[in-house]
This record gives sequence, C-alpha cells and structure tokens, in this order.
Amino acid sequence: MITEKEKMLNGELYDANYDKSLIEERIKCKKMCFEYNNTSPEKTKERVNLIKKIVGKTKGKFLIEQPFMCDYGYNVELGKNFYSNHNLIILDCAKVTFGDNVFIAPNCAFYAASHPLDYKTRNKGLEYAKPIKVGNNVWIGGNVVVLGGVTIGNNVVIGAGSVVTKDIPDNCLAYGVPAKKIKDIKN
Repeated sequence: MITEKEKMLNGELYDANYDKSLIEERIKCKKMCFEYNNTSPEKTKERVNLIKKIVGKTKGKFLIEQPFMCDYGYNVELGKNFYSNHNLIILDCAKVTFGDNVFIAPNCAFYAASHPLDYKTRNKGLEYAKPIKVGNNVWIGGNVVVLGGVTIGNNVVIGAGSVVTKDIPDNCLAYGVPAKKIKDIKN
C-alpha cells in the first residue's frame, strides 16, 4: 500500500493532517527551524550547521537570514553562494531546488504545496505538491511568491511583489501578478 508520504512525493493527492509520520517529520523540522531562528545572529558557524541539519542538500557557501521556516527540510536543495534575506518560507512538500548564485530578498515564499479547487475534495483535508526549480544566477525581489510546478530559468530577475505561477525562461526580467517576461537581459 502506498503511504501518504509517497503520494506527497509523487505529486498525488495526499492527507498531511492525519498521517502520523508526516506530522512527526513536520514537527521535527519546525523544532529545528525554531532553534535556528533563536540562535544569536553572530553565531554564523552554528547557524550554518543548523541549516545543514534542516535542509536536504547544500553546496558550498550559503547564508539564510533569520527567520526561516520550512515544512520538511529534506526536500530543499541549496546551490553554491545562496543568500536569502529575512523571512524566507518554503513549503517543501515536493522538491524545492535552488541553483548557484541565487539571491532572495526579504519576505519571499516558495509554495510547493497546493489544494484542490473542488471544495468537497479540499474539505477532506487533501492536498498535493509540485516541485519548484530555480536556476543559476537568479535574483528574486522582495515579497515574491513562487508556486508549485514552476521552473525559473538561469540568469533571471523576478521583480518585487510578483507572484510566479508559470515557468520563466532564461535571461530575462519578469514581474507582475501573475509574473511574466518583461524583457530579455543581455549577459
């Protein structure tokens, strides 16, 4: 029999609210995020070590300013030279992958989790998750929301306040609600 976690990781409808193992995994992750968020800012080495325990994969140097929250942690992958300013939220029910040289402004959110449009299904507490992929050399402005199933290409700038609902191609500036390509960026 397929577990709720397997359904979650496969992008199928699953029940996160009553599955004991998923609840325990979220609590464990949130406890580690709590510890991270309450570690003194000058304890950079300790903060880095805590993030390495929280997220699934890190590559090279990175820094996430506090506060930071995620659901499971093991579905988050950080590339080299990753930086996030304050208040990063990642609902990582599916993979959320960041390439190298990604810079994220304050108050950004990456929501791999979503809920059915049909209220009868949604009211049963079912949800699904789709992966998010952010390429290399990406700058994401403040107060941006990226939804599940989205891929942001390489060498992209996402303007502040945008809601990214669809894929963004390489080498461009995109912004708006919903975000769309505004112009090419010459590199």
